Amino acid sequence: MDQQPDGLLFRPGRIGRLALPNRIVRSATAERLADDDGVPGPALGGLYLRLVEGGVGLIVTGHAYVGRQGRCHPEMTGADRDEMIPHLARLADAAHAAGGRVALQINHGGAACDPAVTPERIAPSGRPLDGDGGGCRPPAREEIPGIVESYARAARRAKLAGFDAVQVHGAHGYLVSQFLSPLTNRRDDEWGGGLGGRMRFLREVGRAIRSEVGPGYPLLVKLGVRDYREGGLSLEEGLEVVASLAEMGFDGVEVSHGIGGPGKPARRQGASPAEREARLLEVARRARAATGLPVILVNGLRSRAAMEEVLASGAADYVSLCRPLIREPDLPARFRSGAQDIAACRSCDRCWPTGLGEGVACRHPSRGRMEKNGAAGRPVR
Repeated sequence: MDQQPDGLLFRPGRIGRLALPNRIVRSATAERLADDDGVPGPALGGLYLRLVEGGVGLIVTGHAYVGRQGRCHPEMTGADRDEMIPHLARLADAAHAAGGRVALQINHGGAACDPAVTPERIAPSGRPLDGDGGGCRPPAREEIPGIVESYARAARRAKLAGFDAVQVHGAHGYLVSQFLSPLTNRRDDEWGGGLGGRMRFLREVGRAIRSEVGPGYPLLVKLGVRDYREGGLSLEEGLEVVASLAEMGFDGVEVSHGIGGPGKPARRQGASPAEREARLLEVARRARAATGLPVILVNGLRSRAAMEEVLASGAADYVSLCRPLIREPDLPARFRSGAQDIAACRSCDRCWPTGLGEGVACRHPSRGRMEKNGAAGRPVR
């Protein structure tokens, strides 16, 4: 394949004060490479080094829990205590060793925590997510400011550890999503009710973090702009949240989904590459019109043509990839050299480990053939 011009995908960019070499973001991916105390193993730093060497402009780490009560699953990295700072620093140092940029994603799972890992789960109104067996309790009114503060303390630890930015996980049905969604937030106090009350948790998280890390430190949010279940957060409400993010203290937004996920785009005749691949393309367009913050688009992108189209159309300022970079950590470099124009990922959903000690990795049957030909990164174990 002939070498292609760099195009928009490899133009430098900026999110707040954070200068980035290109428009490719590694979206947060729960790597499952930490021990029972949340301490990440050396394989995780090695993964970040490979992603930087592979050409990723910004790495967003897999989610790190802000408090033990928010631990979502086994082998999740912790950012819940000061003793974690040197362990987190080793991750930031691994990315910086090759000149990369890395943001720590922080999260509280709420009702989405695995009950085998976090037996006493909280949810805004004690309402579990559908089909998970219940077992949640609503946090007392006086408890919520402490949960908010746990995000701020985790962000401070990220800054002290040398991370270039922090991203708050506000999507995928985790605690921020649960507060935003009328499906799971039926509170009748100042933390619920209309959209203003349901937004309060995210607003206070943003303000608390900004107070802790200072005015110049880059702060991002991955936002579930809408739910995909009846009675959930509507797109119109989600866009009101987007329009308020700058005032909350955020410097950029990664557009994602809340409770429930979008289906695949319709295969209509004459659809462009971006229309065929990007499941949240229209949501990103609407978000882009609602805010002056940089917008990052995730979910479904596989080809360079689609990514270039997203950027050229103005639907987003950056594109974000998860599963393609599990299989091919060097995919951006391969795009840039012209060696490849589409990801090898087949979206088979076999990435998640079936047991402890495996880590998230590509397990598609063709992976071994790809590696033999030098076209895919080795799984991290």
